[in-house]
Amino acid sequence: MRQLILDLLPESPPTLDNFVPGGNGETLTALTGWLAGAFPETSFHLYGEPGCGRSHLLQASGFLYIDATLRPSLAGIRAGEALAIDNVDALDDDGQIALFALYNQIKTAGGRLLTAAEQPPAHLALREDLRTRLGAGLIYRLLPLTDAEKAAAVAAQARERALKLSPEMVGYLLRHAPRDMRTLSMLIVAIDQYTLEQKRPVTLPLLRELLNMDAPL
Repeated sequence: MRQLILDLLPESPPTLDNFVPGGNGETLTALTGWLAGAFPETSFHLYGEPGCGRSHLLQASGFLYIDATLRPSLAGIRAGEALAIDNVDALDDDGQIALFALYNQIKTAGGRLLTAAEQPPAHLALREDLRTRLGAGLIYRLLPLTDAEKAAAVAAQARERALKLSPEMVGYLLRHAPRDMRTLSMLIVAIDQYTLEQKRPVTLPLLRELLNMDAPL
């Protein structure tokens, strides 16, 4: 799929409301409660395979968001009271030392540290004292959406925009478009915009045209 059509759309900021939970209802409830201060634990760790929604939830937390793959040393980061570290296992030695210190500062201040990785803390290649701190907090696994859950979410979002997508059309999107829900949600917006501008109903030929376009609308 050409990326251009999606690049033309405004970003839809990740929020807790636009996260599609699928089988993660319990995890989302726990995270929402922890963010609201319902649990005393300083840290909350989310783990799961790529595409399960880890980054979405960290960005939706409203905390200062840091992707450790882009900032492995955490240079210049101040603790504050709310910090979200994505891909925490990508921290280098300096970054791990810094996060250990940040954790202690956040705990003293009564703040919150949200982290995420593909594995739970006990299985991460981190220094032992940092693993122990993260392992003492709340730990939840995020499950990827099944194809059926993605199809249901896409169909529901289409209905909200009064778009008539048949099961065959939804299946086509899941086979030919990027499969993460954020992109699929943006694609529904693109389809809505394209049908209005073209004054055409949604059909399979229109979807093929949209997914393969190489020029601005």
